[in-house]
Amino acid sequence: MKKQILAPNGQAASGGETAQGTGAGSRRATRNEEVVDMLPQTVVEDDGFISKQSHMKYELRDSPGLVPIGLYGFQHYLSMLGSLILIPLVIVPAMGGNYEDTANVVSTVLFISGLTTLLHTAFGSRLPLIQGPSFVYLAPALAIINSPEFLRLNGNNFKHIMKELQGAIIIGSAFQTILGYSGLMSLLLRFINPVVVAPTIAAVGLSFYSYGFPRVGTCLEIGAVQILLVVIFSLYLRKISVLGHRIFLIYAVPLGLAITWALAFLLTEAGVYSYKGCDANIPASNIISDHCRKHISRVKHCRVDTSHALNSSPWFRFPYPLQWGTPVFHWKMALVMCVVSIITSVDSVGSYHASSLLVASRPPTPGVLSRGIGLEGLTSLLAGLWGTGTGSTTLTENVHTIAVTKMGSRRAVQLGAGVLIVLSLIGKVGGFIASIPEVMVAALLCFMWAMLTALGLSNLRYSEAGSSRNIIIVGLSLFFSLSVPAYFQQYGISPNTNLPVPSYLLPYAVASHGPIRTGYGGLNYFLNTLLSLPMVIAFLVAVILDNTVPGSRQERGVYVWSEAETARREPAVAKDYELPFRVGRVFRWVKWVGL
Repeated sequence: MKKQILAPNGQAASGGETAQGTGAGSRRATRNEEVVDMLPQTVVEDDGFISKQSHMKYELRDSPGLVPIGLYGFQHYLSMLGSLILIPLVIVPAMGGNYEDTANVVSTVLFISGLTTLLHTAFGSRLPLIQGPSFVYLAPALAIINSPEFLRLNGNNFKHIMKELQGAIIIGSAFQTILGYSGLMSLLLRFINPVVVAPTIAAVGLSFYSYGFPRVGTCLEIGAVQILLVVIFSLYLRKISVLGHRIFLIYAVPLGLAITWALAFLLTEAGVYSYKGCDANIPASNIISDHCRKHISRVKHCRVDTSHALNSSPWFRFPYPLQWGTPVFHWKMALVMCVVSIITSVDSVGSYHASSLLVASRPPTPGVLSRGIGLEGLTSLLAGLWGTGTGSTTLTENVHTIAVTKMGSRRAVQLGAGVLIVLSLIGKVGGFIASIPEVMVAALLCFMWAMLTALGLSNLRYSEAGSSRNIIIVGLSLFFSLSVPAYFQQYGISPNTNLPVPSYLLPYAVASHGPIRTGYGGLNYFLNTLLSLPMVIAFLVAVILDNTVPGSRQERGVYVWSEAETARREPAVAKDYELPFRVGRVFRWVKWVGL
């Protein structure tokens, strides 16, 4: 069978490149293994399909045995620890929740992540992709949390704000479900290309620059060590293997967290952060000593014994729907989440395409992709009912984890999801995670957001990244994704402005002072909030420019999906993507959500 090697952008390489595929190109890959990890070599066969030359240990349908599957599944989830647990540690305190609330939300997130991953790998795209609380939801969640009607509330308002957030997530998830299962997503695919996906996802990571290091600076000696360790493990020690596993690259986040936490514990026990007359549990307003006022911030942020989450958590707790109360629905917040659901769908499109090139025989069909987006909407609806504070979607970091671990087995991810559900029922696990000091959370988030930015931009490898057309589009998208929200965030703010919001959360309180002021308060809220979200601006600029500025398919890097009719004749494709338990027969009459 005749095959033609593809360049990294997904287009056919020239004849010289094809002929020398085992020459200079191979030597470059040998000198730089990470290129092989992240850029699987693809070929075009004479039937028009895209195939690949795999470097994976286990591919999609491989099942090497219960013990290896269990180990690889646990490894997969542990390597993505930061993505799974960090968002609740940010949004619950922002809602006024206490340590117990944080622990309960963490347990709920773990439970929903395991449940939705099982559903997605069985009835969604069927790719080995972990579902969880995406960072795409974080900025809009913080914007809703800092809505004007919530800023003046007193006391613990966690449940009140959570119910409002749940209502918005449920409506946005229902919209995403319709988008997927109606087939509209298949129509939108023609407008979504790597040049659109790259700046949109990169803007998600860049949008939190005002939160990251300012929070690290509250205890710089701990936060800086955390960042430094993760960087050393993931970059300088990335090629060190133990028993065939690159432990430092795969476990950079949990290893850095463990070592830094141990260091902070030793410093706390040694009395470095003990000041006479100061108690971290006493609010600053009740402290009379000027000496203590000067050190109270370091006491609160540097000590590791200020959280009571572990001690107050029960050994067993079962997360259940509507555990915070009946969701509250407001159309202005719901509309924001509907737009955000489109952004999460764009994110998932890039993840589906990249992961399929790593683990599957062919990219999915538009119908399979729509089915995956539809199920993500349903699983986000579950997240809204259970009250995780965010929707559930495919985590962008999946592609990096699969490429590094070379583990693409669907069974391994499913077994790991089962383990995650069991762990979520142990209340002490949530309490332990909720005990992570805030400065260490901020340090890990700095690394995670930087990774998210890089993973977003890596989608440009499917296009001609050196094209002046693409450079200008991506550059404009990223610049305006930061500049336009900055205008909305700074509008009406003066030194005398008194907003009851911490400085690092001011960018998310734009609804109370934005420039758009029509005669309808709800419309003002919707537009001011929406246009203050960097990923929304990046998506709008990129999708308009990429679909109006002339460019060839090769230059734009248009995603290539398998055709449904031809895919049905390929046994390997059918086994990769067809629904189990003969469920596929239900969808066979609806071509846009079937194989």
